[in-house]
Amino acid sequence: MKRWKLMTGYLVAVGVYLLAMALIGVYFSRKSISDNEDFMAAGRSLPLWVVAGTLLATFTGSGTIVGGASFIYQYGPFAAIFNLSGGIVGTIVLYFLAGRIRQGEAYTVPEIIEKRFGNVARLVSSIIILFAFIGITAYQFTGGAYVLQITTGLPVETGAIIIGVLVIFLTVSGGLFSVAYTDAISALLIVGGFLLGLPFILNTVDGFSGLAASLPEVQKSWNGGLSIPQLLGYFLPLFLLVLGDQNMYQRFAAAKSPTVARRSTIGFFFGSITVIGLTIIFATAAIVLFPNIAPDTAVLHLATNGLPIPVGVIILCAAVAFIITTATSYLLSASGNIIYDLFKRYSKKDISDKKLLKYNRYTVIALGVLAYALAMYFPTVLELQMYSYTMYGAALTPAILATILWKRATKAGILGSMFVGATGTIFWEVILDKPFDWNSVLFALPLSVLTLIIVSLLTGKNKDRELGVASEIDKA
Repeated sequence: MKRWKLMTGYLVAVGVYLLAMALIGVYFSRKSISDNEDFMAAGRSLPLWVVAGTLLATFTGSGTIVGGASFIYQYGPFAAIFNLSGGIVGTIVLYFLAGRIRQGEAYTVPEIIEKRFGNVARLVSSIIILFAFIGITAYQFTGGAYVLQITTGLPVETGAIIIGVLVIFLTVSGGLFSVAYTDAISALLIVGGFLLGLPFILNTVDGFSGLAASLPEVQKSWNGGLSIPQLLGYFLPLFLLVLGDQNMYQRFAAAKSPTVARRSTIGFFFGSITVIGLTIIFATAAIVLFPNIAPDTAVLHLATNGLPIPVGVIILCAAVAFIITTATSYLLSASGNIIYDLFKRYSKKDISDKKLLKYNRYTVIALGVLAYALAMYFPTVLELQMYSYTMYGAALTPAILATILWKRATKAGILGSMFVGATGTIFWEVILDKPFDWNSVLFALPLSVLTLIIVSLLTGKNKDRELGVASEIDKA
């Protein structure tokens, strides 16, 4: 009876928080959304604290609270430092790119690519983003379903439907205004909840020394029993995703100014270190306190069974908020790709802004349904996470960085890189079924980068030769 009352209390608390998020979505749908620029870019008016908060919440969703915690629980804290630091290293590089990205004022990454390499490059990059972002949205649904399963006993399939419906509602109603502000609130809540819970956790496991002494031998090691290629296979997908993530670029574009965009990465950097560090401590404590639970539920199980109820409630609410706001971010971003990079770009009719807004909302609903179907296909969050990150990072990030930074990149090199990165990911994951238990990024990324460099240099020489011939003809 006591356990039932406790679970009811958790359910009510999480339900109230989810309702509050839904009301925020309604508020912004009525107060702030007048056209498609408001829906997709928040009127390019977001202040510093909101941009920093939405960057942090987008980065640390189910991928950290569920997928990252699963990795920590299985391989230990030291291997996790190497794994999860990929996002932090990527953030440092983003600092130097943020101002330039903001000046471009693009809605999507394919828009940036098209400016240099044409509409075919935009089309290919849009398709790759859809494959990746629907996958990332899918594992947010699963992560949120774990929270509902722990608090209510609902099956994961049912919980994923509930989370999916709320995600779709928030995205459809408020667009980036709703997403950004709920992100920022969630970021404050998760950091505050983790900091409140930290003393209780450390006291339960007798401090850091007691925690280290109680860990199994394999999880005490620096690599958690993984080989160097395997560790690299976990580091690279997150690094590449953060470095080229369209969501990050959209948030920079939604900032008030290039200066706000650049400074927001500083808050994002320190926030990321804080959340990742605390997640590592919490998931490591779960290894000691609950050695036989599902790895995906490490932090969530600790919140409900290893902390005082008020603190556990805060962490649960923050976790589900992070998961939902990350899902809304990627769902909104993928919808933008379909509307701007495919539908509007190739439509022969002049489409009004109001119609674009309506079509954008319909697209969000359709993509949400697809994400749920994909979530039911992959057995674990960590597995789906690595696939989605690699599809984006290996196939698209090299092309994005070359577009912004490398003058000698050519259209043929960009297209070849994207094609090889995407097909290499699918070939390694699906056809070969991950040989040596290596993540596909170790296969797809080198091929993608080499293709980009070699083809660009070869076609660049041909282009230079053609220009030289033309010049000689003009002289004659």
